[in-house]
Amino acid sequence: MANQNAKGFKRLVNACFFSAAGLKATWEHEEAFRQEVVLFVVATPLALWLGETAIEKLLLIGSIVLVMLVELLNTAVEAVVDRVGFEHHELSGRAKDIGSAAVMMSLTWAAITWAAILI
Repeated sequence: MANQNAKGFKRLVNACFFSAAGLKATWEHEEAFRQEVVLFVVATPLALWLGETAIEKLLLIGSIVLVMLVELLNTAVEAVVDRVGFEHHELSGRAKDIGSAAVMMSLTWAAITWAAILI
């Protein structure tokens, strides 16, 4: 649990360690996140090569980063829902479905961004 009394620089250091732990946990437990990281690793050099302006390059790379950000939030929602219980509950299913829909929308947005810039 976070040290609630940490202030200033110590709080920032703690936040970095907690963030790293979150990335590590997501990497270990979410295949979709690993796939999106691979997509990012492949897409970033392509974006730098294919984007003509700095804005185009940022949009191409940023759209993939957005997918990873949404996946992290979706994973957090799923972890909380699973923590509550594995039995079927309408609201639990709805929460997971909504998180999945958010990931799908971010992937769609990334595809539209790449298509609009490259075509």
